[in-house]
Amino acid sequence: MNARPDARDFASPQKFGIGQPVRRAEDPVLVRGEGRYTDDLALDGQTYGVFVRSPVAHGILRGIDAEAALAMPGVLAVLTAADLDGYGAIGNGLPFKNQDGTPMRKPPQASLSTDRVRYVGEAVALVVAETLAEARDAAEAVVLDIEDLPVVTTPDEAAAEGAPLLHDDAPGNLALDFRTGDQAATEAAFAQAAHVASLDLVNNRLVINPMEPRSAVGVYEPESGRFTLHVGSQGVFGLRNSLADGVLKQPRDKVRVLTGNVGGSFGMKAPVYPEYLPLLEASKRLGRPVKWTDLRSESFLSDHHGRDVAVTAELALDAQGRFLAFRVRGRANMGGYLNPLSPLFQTVNIARNMVGVYRTPAFDVAVECLYTNTTPIGAYRGAGRPEGNYFIERLIDTAAAETGHDRVDLRRRNHIRPADMPYRAPSGLTYDSGDFPAVLDRALQAADWDGFPARRAESEANGRLRGIGIGDYLEITAPPTNEMGGIRFEADGTVTIVTGTLDYGQGHLTPFAQILHDRLGIPVDRVRLVQGDSDQLIAGGGTGGSKSLMASGTALVEAGDLVIAKGREAAAAVLEAGPADIEFRDGRFAIAGTDRGVGLLELAARVRAGLPDPSAPRSLDVAHTHKESPSAFPNGCHVAEVEVDPETGVATVVRYTTVNDFGTLVNPMLVEGQLHGGIVQGIGQALMERTAYDEQGQLVTGSFMDYCLPRASDAPFMGFESHAVPATTNPLGVKGCGEAGCAGSLPSVMNALVDALRPRGIRHINMPATPQAIWSALQNAGKAA
Repeated sequence: MNARPDARDFASPQKFGIGQPVRRAEDPVLVRGEGRYTDDLALDGQTYGVFVRSPVAHGILRGIDAEAALAMPGVLAVLTAADLDGYGAIGNGLPFKNQDGTPMRKPPQASLSTDRVRYVGEAVALVVAETLAEARDAAEAVVLDIEDLPVVTTPDEAAAEGAPLLHDDAPGNLALDFRTGDQAATEAAFAQAAHVASLDLVNNRLVINPMEPRSAVGVYEPESGRFTLHVGSQGVFGLRNSLADGVLKQPRDKVRVLTGNVGGSFGMKAPVYPEYLPLLEASKRLGRPVKWTDLRSESFLSDHHGRDVAVTAELALDAQGRFLAFRVRGRANMGGYLNPLSPLFQTVNIARNMVGVYRTPAFDVAVECLYTNTTPIGAYRGAGRPEGNYFIERLIDTAAAETGHDRVDLRRRNHIRPADMPYRAPSGLTYDSGDFPAVLDRALQAADWDGFPARRAESEANGRLRGIGIGDYLEITAPPTNEMGGIRFEADGTVTIVTGTLDYGQGHLTPFAQILHDRLGIPVDRVRLVQGDSDQLIAGGGTGGSKSLMASGTALVEAGDLVIAKGREAAAAVLEAGPADIEFRDGRFAIAGTDRGVGLLELAARVRAGLPDPSAPRSLDVAHTHKESPSAFPNGCHVAEVEVDPETGVATVVRYTTVNDFGTLVNPMLVEGQLHGGIVQGIGQALMERTAYDEQGQLVTGSFMDYCLPRASDAPFMGFESHAVPATTNPLGVKGCGEAGCAGSLPSVMNALVDALRPRGIRHINMPATPQAIWSALQNAGKAA
């Protein structure tokens, strides 16, 4: 277990300021089992809810018979859609338009199904009982009368002529016919290209599976008329607003969202889910809290899934290997309903991130987004960023193999160079900083690229195939929107940071405390963090899109400046000097040119006690809102080596090297940990995680017996180096790192795998490259030869 640093050292900026690998302050609490997750709650009078879910993928809901369930011991209520009249549905506020200018078709999702079910696991009713066992028994006694309808599980099936229609107001099952880019310029580029590389690429559907399943407790207070939802989330402020405005139809001050510790999310726990409204309404009817926790088997069905887009991608090059344009035609699976943020990931994010680190003058991306009888698709770590990087990097390796260009040289000659900064990309975004050629060169050196032939020969001597691959990536982070940076000086001498981002595993307290330590000289062991109470926030964009440190960090820097300004006024009163004569350094206010001064924490205590000067501040507390700022552009180069056993098809990542530009590293140790997690998730998607539905829309891979997650033994040692070029768009110079591991690992692992298989005549293999898929490809390649 990582111990807390010695308290005597906390005043040292060399040990605990920005750039230092300070250990996570929250870890001792978590490893001792003292964290408080939603399922740990036991409120007074608490009851238990279990949801009745559709066992079929598509059908007309003719009736719900709850008579037997209501007669069972301990059962308090069974809620159906009829009990939710007057409330709103779960909607989608994105303003996307089809190519013809018509708006995206986004039928709302009722919290409990009304007349039709559209995927296995859709919530139909809520059973509430005195105990969890009684609720589960009663839920099994609820009888659903569902008339089966034909099923489609893939976008191609959904788009076929005569396909069953999921929503009457979405003809052809089409949610969105999306297109972006410069179509004319792209067409002209392809017309003059000396070579066009083309691949059919699948970015496979993933079941997200955070360590902690979803859980929620609904509470209604009749005296105040307030709803309170205890729930694992990625940000309470935005979730409160969406829940109040769109679903509960209540003033925001009548809704409170509380989040404690969260055991992972990866994008999945951010939006409003169907379960939240029935829990709150049940509490209102019963006058008691109602608690629900997903079983893992339910999570596979009811948590939104990730990725699931298939495209034909093309890259046009001139005779010298310069990129002229790329083109994408594809279809994306939306599932039975639109997630509140879909299809942002499968459309805009893919197009913007596919540009990557390369001078590609034009692109044309068209994606049809279709409804199917499957679990809805939402954000998953990277949310379109890994997809875009994967598509372009696979195309580059394919182009190199087909034209005879060296794959490293092909990347070098097309890199955006430092002299090009700021660089206006064809996506319309402006890259402010970066040194992509240097990152690539440093990664090749760190990975011992030149020594690979010897390692390949050694593998071949042992009967193995070995390949090496590059993932030269760039991500466009979500732009930080309004974000709170609150600083509160407490009576016990601690300092509380109040922020609208939310830590669901990243370790926010420590880097936030380092920023405050660096800015205000406050010892990091005095810093506390409030992030999970919507009542205490005045703004908050939540955590997602690799923007937390840019948002909360910038807000804290600005809030720190306001504290210093207020502190000068207060110190002037204490030291009997003019505010202009007060300077601040290393946590202390002093009269310039003298040794007369007062420490910040001491000053805060004196201000709290009351200063005799009536014009002096009454408090040093600050409740500040940082206004939105531009996206950042984290980038890097990952180099993977994969070894394949041709007899079994088992592929193993045996070496892994990364060089990354995340701008200023506030805490390098936490950054490295974030990268490790993303890399392993990328390896899982590339080689293991297969989501399969049968013809009836049943999830075949619905448990860990059938769905393969990567384990510790599947993770290689991961070399980590930083080549930082600080961002110019925020005062800390940070760029975001939370999703970069996936963006680099998908292309590097798959490029390495194809490099290993290419001598056997295999040009491409899609994810997930399971042992069965690899073995079959090798057998078929042998027959073709």
